[in-house]
Parts: sequence; structure tokens; C-alpha cells
Amino acid sequence: MQTVKFEELGISEPILKAIVEMGFEEASPIQANAIPVMLEGKDIVGQAQTGTGKTAAFGIPLLEAIDPKDKHLQAVVLSPTRELAIQIAEEIRKLATFMHGVKVLPIYGGQDITKQIRSLKAGTQIVIGTPGRVMDHMRRKTVKFDEVKLVVLDEADEMLNMGFREDIETILKDVPEERQTVLFSATMPKPIMDIAKTYQKDAQIIKVVKKELTVPKIEQYYYEVKPKNKDEVLCRLIDMYDPKLSLVFCNTKKQVDELVSVLQGRGYFAEGLHGDLKQQQRDRVMHSFRSGKTEILVATDVAARGIDVDDVEAVFNYDVPQDDEYYVHRIGRTGRAGRTGRAFTLIVGKEVYKLKDIQRYCKTKILAQPIPSINDVTAVKAEKILDRVQNIIAEEDLAKMIEVIEERVNTEDCTALDIAAAFLKLSMGDESEQIDEKAAFEDYGDTGAEAGMVRLFINIGKKQNTRPGDILGAIAGETGMPGKLIGSIDMYDKYTFVEVPREYAPDVIQVMKDAKIKGKSINIEPANKK
Repeated sequence: MQTVKFEELGISEPILKAIVEMGFEEASPIQANAIPVMLEGKDIVGQAQTGTGKTAAFGIPLLEAIDPKDKHLQAVVLSPTRELAIQIAEEIRKLATFMHGVKVLPIYGGQDITKQIRSLKAGTQIVIGTPGRVMDHMRRKTVKFDEVKLVVLDEADEMLNMGFREDIETILKDVPEERQTVLFSATMPKPIMDIAKTYQKDAQIIKVVKKELTVPKIEQYYYEVKPKNKDEVLCRLIDMYDPKLSLVFCNTKKQVDELVSVLQGRGYFAEGLHGDLKQQQRDRVMHSFRSGKTEILVATDVAARGIDVDDVEAVFNYDVPQDDEYYVHRIGRTGRAGRTGRAFTLIVGKEVYKLKDIQRYCKTKILAQPIPSINDVTAVKAEKILDRVQNIIAEEDLAKMIEVIEERVNTEDCTALDIAAAFLKLSMGDESEQIDEKAAFEDYGDTGAEAGMVRLFINIGKKQNTRPGDILGAIAGETGMPGKLIGSIDMYDKYTFVEVPREYAPDVIQVMKDAKIKGKSINIEPANKK
């Protein structure tokens, strides 16, 4: 498919600036098709799945339609869940970074409604909400649709599956008829088309079905890291596996430049490749990489398109790709011509859930691995150097060298072993930086939880008339953690076990130690292994 740059879509300068800041270089198919139609003010029925960039597909035209000086509500986005509402609000806020005066408010159940009412009264142009909570505000007359000119139904099929059809229709009837109505859905069952027929005018159908993704047979691993440790972990992996040629992927041009500087500063033969390079520079970089003079090529997804080099032994995802399909394109550049390929992904915090999405869509396994220690790296490097030494001993005439060593041993207070060890140290270069592994992740040991989770013990159970929903609601409400991230909840008569993501565990333990569930003070701590 022909690539489309955002600059070609008639988007205003402030939003283009934000798009660049977010690291996007070209529009996804749904964006390239939907944005121009929405900018013309036409209604749309868009068939697109998660991971195709549909939030920006409606978010960009939505922002173009808003008057930042007018504090009235002008656009409403309905979503099936509070997690999705928060996610949409965050992305639209990022797109509006350079638009002064734009207020975006997510409204959903489980959050204090008085705070939402205060924000609505202060003036909000864009509301992202679940149908139930939007209806609640309609009943309270705290949300007024008089000035609304655009309504988006996101994941419409999910909302219908959850029984929100009546709420959706009530909301649409209350919004002025002279509006733009946009509907996005992964599937197009008859009820969706009925809503489109009733509440839209000459809607244009845009279908972008995500093709099934499959990945080649490549060893795939991921490492959970802190942002400050990414450079060091990347270098340790490069040293451990010592690939002949490596491709390192970043999401932005700025990150490519910064990482190349870091790698060159540490003595690696690294070059960068991104959209700002002139053709002559690109040709020089690629020639150097193909010839093996440059061992590490750091690139953005767009710039790496068309790279066809058989000797790439490893791909490193310094940043998690923004699109599932990018992951397949990235790792497919290793393991060619019957060779073994490896792909390594560094993830920070909640990116582990993005990685789970990638695994699901790509039907592949990406295995969690511990960060290699300095001792691990040192042992591997030493082994490789000693293998080369063994070859030299077998193939070279070392008589003159032996004389030099013997002379030094006879005149200095050292042994031949001392000299060999010193040469080995010199050959291995500088030692790696220390990573404070405890600072990177609190070590709770094996609590019996699934990978990436920590199992917690809470001293309250069924005999206190507590239900799993009470536990979930208390943790999500007190910590602000999305409820869908909470894992299994096993409830017994006097106690409960609950699994939470590892990166949230310290906050959950800290915040919940002073909390009450069903009026009872609780004790919460890491569980023992099952």
C-alpha cells in the first residue's frame, strides 16, 4: 500500500507538531482513509480493530473541529469501558499539546462524580465517556449537548454487546441533528448498521481489516527495565550475544540520534537511519552496514523499510513498536537464509500489556528473561576471547612473543598467568555500569503468581461478607490502577489472594495498608509461594 505522510492530509500545524513529537512519521491505513473524509464534515462508519491507529483517526479531525476559545462542550466520544475512555483522553490530550485552551475530560463510573461535575462546569470542549456515566450526567443536567457538533462511537460493537444500545440511542437523540456522527467498530453486525442508518447521514463506509499476522521462527525475548537502565541493558545484550550485525529500532528520530551517540560513546560501531537523512547519507550508512564496517544500525520503522541484509543476527526493540504489524516487520529482518535469528524487546512498566497484545495478534511467544548480570556478560566475553586465543595458539608462530613474556616474568614480580589475565582484561574493554536491580524492581521472590505479576495476601475473606468485586473496587479506587490490570482473586473464609502487575505492587502495598474494605482495616503483604 502507498504510504501517506500526515503532512499530505490537510492537518493544521499545531497538531502536526504534536504528531511529530509523538513519534509518528506516516499515517496508518485507517488514518489515511478516515481523516480526509472527517475533515470534510462527513459521517463515517469505520471498520477497524484495536492496534490500527483508530484513536488518532478520529481524534485528529475531532480536534480540528473544536474552537478552543469556546468553553462549551463541542464533541462527545462514547466508549465501552473506563480504561478505553482514559486511553482515548490521554491520546487526544497528546495530539492537542500545542493547541492552547483545549480541555479533554474522561467521565466514567467508579470515579467521584462531584469532581467530574466541577470539571464540566469549569468548561470542557471534549468529553470521553462510558454511556452509563454520560446518561447519569444527562439526568443531573450537568452535561449539555446544545453546542455539540461531533459524536464518535468507538468500539460500537462492544458497547452493544454490553447492553448499551438504549443509552447510545438516548444520547444520540439528545444531540443536535446538525452534527457529524462517526462510528468505529471491529465488526459490522446488523444492529450496528441499524444505528448507522437511523442516526447518520449518507455515511461513508471505510473498511480496514487488520490482516492476520504471523512471525517467522525466531527466538523472541523481552526484558522488563527501568527507563534509566535501557541503554545499559541494551549494551549488555549486545555484548552477551555478540551478533555479527544488529538492527536496533526506536520509535522516534530523536531517540535514534540519542541512542547512536550513546553507543558510539561506548565504543560500538553504530550508525543511525531515519527520515531526516538525505539520500546520499542514507546510501553511505547502508553501504557501511552491509559491508560490516557498521555493526549496529539504529533506525525508525519507516526508515528501515526496504532494508534487506541477510547477515542480521539480532533485532533489538529499544522501544516497543506502536503497531503490532511493525513488530513483525522488525523481527523479520533477522533469521534469514536459514540462519538463527534472535529478537529482544525492552519494556517499561505497562508496556508489558502492549506486548501481550502483540503476542495475541501475531500468534507468537515472547519469553520473559532476567537482565544479564555483569558477571554473566564478563564470563561470555572472556569465553569468546579465549576461544580466539586458542585458535591463535594452534595456527600462529608465537616464539618471539613467548620470549618477551619470559623476559618480563624473569624481571618482574609476576607470573605468566598474571600477564595472561591482564591481557584478557585489556581485551574485554571497560566494565559495564552497575544496575541497581533492587531499584529496578522490588524483589518479592516467588509469590506463586503468573509471569509479570505479584500475588498479595489480604486478611479479609468471605466471612466478612466480602466479595471479589469489593477487593477489585478497593484496589482500583485507592490506587487509580485500571481494574482490568488486576489478575486473579482467590477468596477464602478469612483471607484473600489477589494478583497485581509487578510494577504496581509497591504502590498497592503502600496505599492499601491504611485502607478499609467493608469498614474493616486490612493487612496486605506479598504472599508466600503456593
